[in-house]
Amino acid sequence: MRMMRGLFAAMLYGAAALGATPAAAELDAAEIAALKAARTGDMEKLIVHDAPRPRLETAFETGSGEKRAIADWEGKVVLLNFWATWCPPCRKEMPSLDRLQAEMGGEGFEVVALSMDRASTERIEAFYAEVPQAEGAPWTVSNLPVYREPTLRIGAEGGILGLPVTLVLDRQGREVARLQGEAEWDSERAKAMLKAIIEALDSPAS
Repeated sequence: MRMMRGLFAAMLYGAAALGATPAAAELDAAEIAALKAARTGDMEKLIVHDAPRPRLETAFETGSGEKRAIADWEGKVVLLNFWATWCPPCRKEMPSLDRLQAEMGGEGFEVVALSMDRASTERIEAFYAEVPQAEGAPWTVSNLPVYREPTLRIGAEGGILGLPVTLVLDRQGREVARLQGEAEWDSERAKAMLKAIIEALDSPAS
């Protein structure tokens, strides 16, 4: 009887272990310190958190009205950019986000540009067709799908004050870093910083 009880307990433990969610990787103190020390140029504005912030749960929608949530990108490192069609700094940085997605986007990384105003899908698509940059020739955004959150609730949930704001999310969708204001996201410095964050998140010690 004791043997049967022991076997039953072992089976229950094994089933629980199989169904358990793997522990989420986190940056350790040394990795955080190294990332902070490596910030240069636009990336000097990047705040690397000492601990990851909870994943945002507010739903938003695609250009065709389908519901999406940050959880849909689980397994990828995400650069989540909050922007608006009326925001001049957003116009300035949008082409660099589009180029970054073209260069680095794939199975393990994605740029998600989320419109934080009440502009229609048609208005956003028109903006993407010819971004009215503050300087230089207009740019056609071709690598970033339309995502919009006209209720603005996700901004309140994420403590988004002013635009643009860009969050770096780990593979569980948690915020590990934040940059307030615009940046040249496809610059060599920005790409090096993002690659360093990805490497740190994927290191065995994380």
